[in-house]
Amino acid sequence: MDRLIEFVGNHPVLWGVFLGLLATLGWTFVKGSRSAPRVTPVEATRLINHEQAVVLDVRGDAEFAAGHVVDAVHMPQDRLEQQLDKLKKYQSRPVIAVCASGQTSARAAEILRRGGFERVFQLGGGLAAWESANLPLIKK
Repeated sequence: MDRLIEFVGNHPVLWGVFLGLLATLGWTFVKGSRSAPRVTPVEATRLINHEQAVVLDVRGDAEFAAGHVVDAVHMPQDRLEQQLDKLKKYQSRPVIAVCASGQTSARAAEILRRGGFERVFQLGGGLAAWESANLPLIKK
């Protein structure tokens, strides 16, 4: 124990970097455990077909019009918090947040969870993964 105290005293910068990395690692685990689980396109299809999951597309209007999942509810992420009441009718069903590549849907899932939605998922890889799996899209 004396050697540890001596090391800390002689190398405060290294000790600070170590503590910073340890805190970052801990934060990653805590934040990761609170985020909505990611589902693959196949798992999303199972949720849609067997549990009447709602697909919430949070992309912009032009992206949505270019192609979206069949029966997807469209609500761009920048309007999601203000219009969350419009989604309350789906609160008892699983909700799958979808974006273009799977990055933006994490924020949407967080907003939904704070809004009282219990079964919230993210489509891993976003609509790009959906397309890669050769699943159908509706184009307007």
